This record gives sequence, C-alpha cells and structure tokens, in this order.
Amino acid sequence: MKEHIVYLFIPLMAVSMMMALRAQAAERVDVPEKYKWNTADLYSTEDAWASQAQDIAARIPKMTDFQGKLSKDAAALFTALDTILTLDKDLSHLMTYASMRSDEDTRAGKPREMQQMATDLNVKFNAAISFMRPEILALGEKKVMEYIEAEKRLLPYKPWIEDILRYVPHTLTAAEEKVVAQAGMMVDGPSKAYTTFTNADMQYPEVTLSDGSKVRLDASAYTKYRATPNRDDRMKVFQTFWSAYKNFERTMGATLNAHVNTHQFNKEVHKFDSCLESALFDSNIPPAVYKQLIADVHANLKTLHRYLKLRKRIMGVDQLGYEDLYAPIVKKVELKYTPEEAMSLVLEAVAPLGKQYVDDLKAGYDKRWVDFMPTTGKKSGAYSTGAYGVHPYQLQNFTGLYEEVSTLAHESGHSMHTFLSDKNQPYPTHDYRTFIAEVASTLNENLLLHHMLNNTKDKDTRLFLLGSYLDGLRTTLFRQTLFAEFEMRIHEMAEKGEPLTGEKLTILYLSLLKEYYGDAEGVCKINELYGVEWAYIPHFYYNFYVYQYATSIMASSLIASNIRAEAPSTTTRDAYLKMLSSGSSKYPIELLKGAGVDMTTSTAFNAAMKEMNTVMDEIEKILTENPGK
Repeated sequence: MKEHIVYLFIPLMAVSMMMALRAQAAERVDVPEKYKWNTADLYSTEDAWASQAQDIAARIPKMTDFQGKLSKDAAALFTALDTILTLDKDLSHLMTYASMRSDEDTRAGKPREMQQMATDLNVKFNAAISFMRPEILALGEKKVMEYIEAEKRLLPYKPWIEDILRYVPHTLTAAEEKVVAQAGMMVDGPSKAYTTFTNADMQYPEVTLSDGSKVRLDASAYTKYRATPNRDDRMKVFQTFWSAYKNFERTMGATLNAHVNTHQFNKEVHKFDSCLESALFDSNIPPAVYKQLIADVHANLKTLHRYLKLRKRIMGVDQLGYEDLYAPIVKKVELKYTPEEAMSLVLEAVAPLGKQYVDDLKAGYDKRWVDFMPTTGKKSGAYSTGAYGVHPYQLQNFTGLYEEVSTLAHESGHSMHTFLSDKNQPYPTHDYRTFIAEVASTLNENLLLHHMLNNTKDKDTRLFLLGSYLDGLRTTLFRQTLFAEFEMRIHEMAEKGEPLTGEKLTILYLSLLKEYYGDAEGVCKINELYGVEWAYIPHFYYNFYVYQYATSIMASSLIASNIRAEAPSTTTRDAYLKMLSSGSSKYPIELLKGAGVDMTTSTAFNAAMKEMNTVMDEIEKILTENPGK
C-alpha cells in the first residue's frame, strides 16, 4: 500500500551501510560525520576545552572573595550572584563536553581524564561557594525581597533565591556545608565504576543464533536481539545475557550499595526524614505523590495482566514468559528505518505542536544535534543533554527498529524542552526539573504513535503499533514503577541498617517481577535467573529518578489527548509550549496544573488506564474480526 512506502522501504545503499555498522560493531571512525553530534559547537578543539578549564580553575578561588559580603547591599548581592552563576554556566559547558566525549568511547583514556578534571573543578567550585546558601538564608526572606525590590537586576534571580529559602531546615553552617561539598568528590564514584565496568571492561558473552550467526551480547546487542522473532533465539539470548550479569552480582551489589550510602549521607547531614524526601525536595514534590503512584499501579495490575494475556493470544504461545515481552506481536510486520527516515517521521508526528516547533527541531537535526550510531565502547542507551547558550545534544544507539524511532522522538522532546527553556529563560531559571522533563519526551512518543495509526489501515501494522503503545505503557508506566518501588525499598532497607548485598537485591527484585507480571497467576512466568536484572539498570545510580517516567507518561497522555481533541484550537498546545518555555520559574506541580494536569490526584493515572483499555478493546475487536491472526 502507498501509505507504507516511507515506513517500510529503505534505499539499498542505506541498508548496506546500516547493516555493515551493526554487523561489525563499528569503530567510531567508520561512522559518517552526518551521524555524529557536532561537539565543535561547544568547543572547537580539545585545546580550547583545556584553555577554558585553566581559566575556570583560576576563577574558582576568587569566588571566596564574596564570602561575608552578600548582605552588604542589593548591588553586592547581584554582583556576587552574577559572577558565581556565570562561572557555573561555564563549568557546565566544560562538564557537558567532557562527558559527551567520554561517552563516545568509554575505553578512551583522554576523555576520562577530562571528565575527572571537570568533576574535580566542580567539587572545588561547590566548596568555594558553599558559603552562598547559608548567607542568603541568614539574610532572611524579608531582607532578600527588599534587595530584589531595590535592585531590578536581581529579578531574574527571584525564583532561584526563593527556592534556596525553602532549604532553611536543611542547611548547615557555611563551614559544615563546605565539608559536605568537598565530600561530593566521592558521590559519583559508584556510578562511574559501574558505567566504566559495564561499558568498557565487562566481558560480554557470545551467542550463536539459529541462523548460525554469532553475536557478542553487549547492552546494545541485547536490546536488539531480545526482540528477535525466533523464540528459541530469545530464550538463548536471555539465558546467556543474564548469566553473564549473574557472574558479577556481588560486585554490582557492592557498587549499588555504595551509591545508596551517598544518599544516606545526604539524608542524615541535611536532616531529612528519609532518602525519598531528600530526593524529592529539590522539585518540591510531596513524597505522597511517589507512594500514590505505586499504590495506583498495584490497584491496576489486572489492567497490565489483561495486556499480557492479549500478547500471549496474539503471539500464539502456550505460556507467556519474560523472554516474550520484547518480541514483535505481529510476526510478519517488520518496520525498519534509516536515520533520515526516522527524523522525517518524527518531524511529521510533532506537527500538532506547531510550525515553529517543527522548524526548530529540523534545524537541530540539520546542525547535528544527534549522535546516532552504536559503536564499540560507546555508552549504551540514549539521552539528551545541553549547554546553555549553545544548543541541546542527543546520544542514540540507532539500529533502525521502530523502538529507536520512538526513542528519537522521546529524546527530541527533551531537546526541544531544553531549547525552549534556554531560549525563554535567564540562566538562573533555565534548568527545568526532571519531574517535568519526561512529560516533553513521552508526549512526543504519544504523537508519533497516533501519527502512525492515522497513516495505516493494515490490520497487522495496526496491531503492531497498538501493541507497541501498550508495551510502552508496560515499560514506561508499570515497569518504571516497579523500578521506583525497588529503589524505594532498597533505601528503606538501608535506613533500617539492613545490608544491601547483590544476593539480597536479586531476591527483592525477583519478588517484584513475579508480583507485577502475575507469575503466581500464570500470566507471565519469570525465570529466577532474571532477578539479577536490577544490575543492568543504570538509572538506579541516579536519585529516585525513574518514577518520573511513570508520572510523566500519565501527564503527557492526558495533554496529548486534549491537544488532539481541541484541534484546530490551540489552547492546550499553547499552554503546553508555555510550560516547556518556563524552565524552573515555577515548581513542576504548578507548571503541570497550568497545562491542565493535577498530579496530586489520581486523575491522570485513571485517564491513562482508560486509554490503555480502549486500545485493548480495539485489539480484541481486530482479533475477533480476524480470528486467524
């Protein structure tokens, strides 16, 4: 059918190039420049970066010149904040570049040295300005507001200063905060050890598939081959991959335990009741929102199980297993894309967000915001980052699957959020909270799905897309909430003084897998080996991050639905774009209310469940009308 041409067919030359890159685990030098991000927009050369590093190193000690002087008058406060935050901006550029260069090839020593240098400078910077928060707090809200009224140049700093004032109960003396800041050099140790080990040093196993091909099962290959249509191959891939992780269960348990200890340290010294409260305080999110999400998911596991039973029916298996959850539901539908096709498709999908949004994103693609291809030593996964005053960047590991087109849409949502916030906010309020961030990404995924559905009538393709949407809810809402519950539980264990060994982490994670996926009810059987999956999840080295994927997909689904329902009116769209342009000028809960979503209730979650059941109704209708499917 004509409507499938852009989606299903790839130019022969592009196919050859992409297959060659995949098959050979290409080195970065083999990848065409058009598929690499343009780091020269940030620093023209490594020498330019080194020169900036030297300049920053010389400026950091001068920050202490402001100590004891913030309360002098309004002009003195402005001068200090302007100087400190300008250095903060320059240091963020330094750290972003070093991190990106290291992620290009985690084996390379020079980028790691740059990253370590940048981290060291950041620790020294935080130590040098550790007096700032206590002095602002000592000024008090009344005096600070008087200064802002007297010195209009302080107005852009007002939300930022008000946020600092919230920390009165959790801020130590200047001397104590300096010690805490210096201790920051140890915070990233566990995550860096984990990242370096899993990306550069871990010996990944090789597996021989049914067609005789041999595959080295690193993270990127696992992501690809866990979705292979051949069930025997999937079983072999899962067994081989997770057996490799099981071999390092104790080591990875030690690194995750060390990471949790850093959260324990912050909770204790800054006088929070729990690690959860400490992590959510920055975004002003009530812990009740986190716990309500977990409660809502447990109350709706039957909805997840309904989907899993549909997957079992469509796949035609006697017993659904964990190995079956990433395989395509419709075997004869194989959607493959080049990077060019993926970019074009994403641009078409986000058209409901307006011409300016599309034009800005297209310009970003043309200017090489994106690093596309998987290569040996490259950091696995995908992310979006940015440098204020430059532009966003995206890391991808693109192999052509529809899943990765969706990933491009997801990360492009992040990038456009960064672009719009940087464009419309001063530096003090440009950096939005994570709670809001994942709304921008998952909304783009939602728009992509509906664009695809609107452009195909083929039953098999619709089943695939609807199934992909449902599995997106499984992975983004239910699976991420499982992660969130695991993360909350391990911190609670640590707070009670219980040791976090790799073995105990596996037992806990396995129990959650079995509960969520209905193992006891026979919905989806979980092999006990897969309890070690926690060791594969890099997000556990963040700080209560993953729950925001779930809350965000709830919010974005509701906003996207309202945008479609109101078309051609643009009321919801305009409110949403205003939210993306607001940075941290307001707190996330308030920003989302402005876009029509109240996250303090279960309304958004219930709306997501309603849409999920509506999609399943359509799938069941297709299956009833086509009993041979």
